[in-house]
Amino acid sequence: METILTTGGLGYIGSHTAISLIKNGFNVLIIDSLKNSKQNTLKNIEKIIKNEKAEKKGKLFFRKGDLRNESWLEKIFQEFKDENHPIKSVIHFAGLKSIGESIIKPLEYWDNNINSTLCLLSVMSKFSCYKLIFSSSATVYKTNIKNKITEKDLLDPINPYGNTKFCIEKILEDIFKSDKKKWKIACLRYFNPCGAHHSGLIGEDPLINHLNIFPTLLKVIEKEIDKLPIYGSDWPTKDGTCIRDYIHVMDLAESHLASLIYISRNKPNFIHLNIGTGKGVSVLELIKTFSKVNKCIVPYYFTNRRQGDAAIVVADNKLAIKIIPWKPQRDLNDICRDTWSWFINNNKS
Repeated sequence: METILTTGGLGYIGSHTAISLIKNGFNVLIIDSLKNSKQNTLKNIEKIIKNEKAEKKGKLFFRKGDLRNESWLEKIFQEFKDENHPIKSVIHFAGLKSIGESIIKPLEYWDNNINSTLCLLSVMSKFSCYKLIFSSSATVYKTNIKNKITEKDLLDPINPYGNTKFCIEKILEDIFKSDKKKWKIACLRYFNPCGAHHSGLIGEDPLINHLNIFPTLLKVIEKEIDKLPIYGSDWPTKDGTCIRDYIHVMDLAESHLASLIYISRNKPNFIHLNIGTGKGVSVLELIKTFSKVNKCIVPYYFTNRRQGDAAIVVADNKLAIKIIPWKPQRDLNDICRDTWSWFINNNKS
């Protein structure tokens, strides 16, 4: 069984991807600093693996640490090599990811996101590990009101978080160009990940306060806040609210599996792929669907637009569907239903 390193693997997307990888016969080594994730997530991943009878398909390993500690990371690679489980591929999720926080603490974001990547690439090179899936973001694109964004559209991030993602993509491009006969790299540009594992055992649970719509919506349900803020009611859309491409986290997880299989089976390459549904949903449509699916009321209010927001951000996902191959299997109803299951289960624990 091939061993895959997932950095930041106890985070939202990494934890769901680990399950997908193990179910498909890969050993998974998770490295996480626990700065924005919880140790308990590891236990819940193990529960899901056991419940789905996947423990015999692949093994799960965990090491706590900071990727910026290069000598420590080398020891991890050496440890797994000595135990005859050499790390053959890396899925790089690790990094700070709050847009708002990045504006307040840009130096922390540049230090964490860039230096951790540089150390990781250095150690990968030393151990002849040349397959990498990078967790990028649609924030690398220039803000506009175009209906769908393609991989060829202009890249022009407007915040420090997006800048670090763009910078890492450029670093990876330089690495690939330095030795085109070895490196196999895919940059996956996520749109709006949401939802949870259908078991309700893992979901979006950041330690750092994010302004993503689903965690905020759940705070309204919990009565932690009174109403859901909607930023703008006069956007040039069908109901005046922003339109986004909401993709289920398990569809996103499966895109990593498909990308890994693709780059493994093909010659060295450097690719960018949009990972979204290709379908736009307005904020009001999302609230209506969530309320209907889960039989609840979500009070909301309109407030001023946020700086940097765009009216429409929707992925053109044709390239990913064509070449990985992969396509989303879940819809907004599934997202709302699984988010609710996660919410109910999380409140019981």
